[in-house]
Amino acid sequence: MVRALLARVPSLRLAVSATTRRQRAGEHDGEHYWFLSDGEFDRRLAAGDFLEYHVFPWGQRSGTLRSELDRIEAEGGVPLLELELNGARAVKEQLPGAVTIFVDAPIPELERRLQERATESEGEIDERIALAREQKELAGAFDHVVENDDRERAAAECVGIVERELERAATMARR
Repeated sequence: MVRALLARVPSLRLAVSATTRRQRAGEHDGEHYWFLSDGEFDRRLAAGDFLEYHVFPWGQRSGTLRSELDRIEAEGGVPLLELELNGARAVKEQLPGAVTIFVDAPIPELERRLQERATESEGEIDERIALAREQKELAGAFDHVVENDDRERAAAECVGIVERELERAATMARR
C-alpha cells in the first residue's frame, strides 16, 4: 500500500521510521529505517524526539521521529506514516488533522505473505499473527478501513481515500 500511495500521489513523502531491529540485507539506514541501538532509541525517546513509538511483543521498538515530519514539511510534501495500531492512535491524538486508514488483510493471506517473505522465524510469525488478530478488533477506531484481499484493488481504494482527503484539506485551507 505504501509503495502504491507514493507512486500514485506525488505530494506524499514517507516518514522513515526508526527501529531497534537489526538491519536486513539490502536495507539502507535512512531509506528503509533509521536503525538505532537500544541506547540511542532510549536517548531519543527521553529527549522527546518521537511523535509515537511502539514496543513489539518480541522486544523490538519502532517509532516516528518528529524530525521526519519536519523534513517532509521542508520539502513541501505531505507525510505518510506506516504505523502499528497504537502508533496511529497516538498520532491521531497529537495531530487532530491526521487521517488514519486501517489496512486489514485476511489472516490466511497475512500468514502466507509472512512465510513467503521468510525474514521471521516461525515463532515470530505466530506472534505477528496473534498481534494482527488483536488489532483487527480495533479497526473501527480508524477513519477508514480497507480490506487488503486483493492488493491492486486495495491500493486503488487507499489512493482514492488519500486523494479525497487531500482535496478536502486544500478546500478547507482556501476558505
